[in-house]
Amino acid sequence: QVQLVESGGGLVEAGGSLRLSCATSGSIFSINDMGWYRQAPGKQRELVATITSGGSTNYANSVKGRFTISRDNAKKTVYLQMNSLKPEDTAVYYCNAQGVVLFTTRSRYQYWGQGTQVTVSS
Repeated sequence: QVQLVESGGGLVEAGGSLRLSCATSGSIFSINDMGWYRQAPGKQRELVATITSGGSTNYANSVKGRFTISRDNAKKTVYLQMNSLKPEDTAVYYCNAQGVVLFTTRSRYQYWGQGTQVTVSS
């Protein structure tokens, strides 16, 4: 049973910082891409940032220069450092893992975390 568990969300004032973490558990052999998505009330889920197993990153234009994604392949964990937060960053942030290969099968799977709330006050 694979699980992704996010942590680090909370309430912060505009201009502040938060660091999100996403820890994985289960019989995972490897993970291709890991990333963060967010969903604000009344809006569709959108990509925030992704990172490949080799360290290549991709960011939404709205967070470039403010957010930094990183991962620890040995721990199969992904992080999101969020600086200069704005009220429009308020959303539930979801961790995503794609191309997950399990020890028990050569198939690749995608998994989502349950989400962590980030609220930025003005």
